[in-house]
Amino acid sequence: MRCNSKMAIGKHLRGILYWNVGLFDGPYRSHVHRKFSLWSMKKDPDLESALSRNRRWIVNNQIKNILLRCPNQVASVKFLQKKFKTLDLQGNALNWLKKYPCCFEVYLENDEQYCRLTKQMMALVDEEECLKDMQEPVFAERLAKLLMISSNQRLNVMKLNELKRNFGFPDDYLIRIVPKYPELFRVVNYTGRRSSMEIELKTWNPNLAVSAIEKIALKEGRPPGFSCSLPSSWVKSWERFEEFNSTPYISPYTDPGSLVEGSKEMDKRIVGLVHELLSLTLWKKLSILKLSHFRKEFCLPEKLNVLLLKHPGVFYVSNKYQIYTVLLREGYSGSELIDKDPAVIVKDKFGELMQEGLHEYNQRHYLLNLEKKRKKGMITSRPEKKNNLRNEMSENEDQGGDIGGIFDPEERKRFYKILFDDSAP
Repeated sequence: MRCNSKMAIGKHLRGILYWNVGLFDGPYRSHVHRKFSLWSMKKDPDLESALSRNRRWIVNNQIKNILLRCPNQVASVKFLQKKFKTLDLQGNALNWLKKYPCCFEVYLENDEQYCRLTKQMMALVDEEECLKDMQEPVFAERLAKLLMISSNQRLNVMKLNELKRNFGFPDDYLIRIVPKYPELFRVVNYTGRRSSMEIELKTWNPNLAVSAIEKIALKEGRPPGFSCSLPSSWVKSWERFEEFNSTPYISPYTDPGSLVEGSKEMDKRIVGLVHELLSLTLWKKLSILKLSHFRKEFCLPEKLNVLLLKHPGVFYVSNKYQIYTVLLREGYSGSELIDKDPAVIVKDKFGELMQEGLHEYNQRHYLLNLEKKRKKGMITSRPEKKNNLRNEMSENEDQGGDIGGIFDPEERKRFYKILFDDSAP
């Protein structure tokens, strides 16, 4: 009797499920399908680690940019505290700054705490600025390639601003790069609205219309084709990849006008286009949501994520921290980026400086606590173990403890949204 009732309940629940799915027609149905599809890719621990490694770096980079915009590059801690609230980082700004003594110098003046960048940090800022000047031709070439990929050789400035840091463009690229290359670019506005301002390509350069895949093929003396970065045990995925790769490669710089939407040829071109876009980024990754904003310009399908998931050998799709991201598998060896742009190398130095300061903070904090316990007559056993524990605690605080109730699910969701938003200041 009990067994029959369980079967009846199961049938009833399945009926409800099918009925509910039937309700989701149009955009609602595609949204549900997209939500489940993005969960279907097997997790890669190394690539997941690569996505989460720079969470603290992003916050400190925001603080660095705030300080650089302030008069004399100095700001009161009270002012930074207000900025923390603006960024939804609830907590004590002073505690956060003190954790990175190699990056931020906090000092007292007229009974008020102020903050400025350390000499080591300013040296990195100067190095980064010199690099930007040296890389201006690289930025121009990268921008030209993006425009050449687009359907009408134009890109909306506001949309491009969402991805400018992904491609390594400086914040002032519109006045730093575009005017210096009048033979390549011009700024147009065909409607008169501020939001309609676009960068347009003036001259097509055939030397730039060569994709990363074609460059490798020319170097190795073989026909262009994709590479698969999956383990040999993924037999079915390898078979699908070889079948996909057996057809001729279609360059993203070719005109897609003759291709039929939804055809295998069009899908092949889109895979090549996304591959080329990721190859042009610093970290070989992009937000799928922000990429979908260019659906019209790059002739992307409405269900881009579904297409990307069909090619796990080329792309890795992650939904870490509720942010859907696509990575180029061949760009990584384990969790390490293979080909590092000079800008990434400078940013890595920033990360090392942060880590050095955090280590100093952990050691100093531990010794102070140890001294307090000695004065109270408390006996401490196995100090090495406690030292390691203190380091772990400080690391956890760094990810959440001092920036608010991060252990609350809603707070954590808002926190990660800010940290991983490429458009954050």
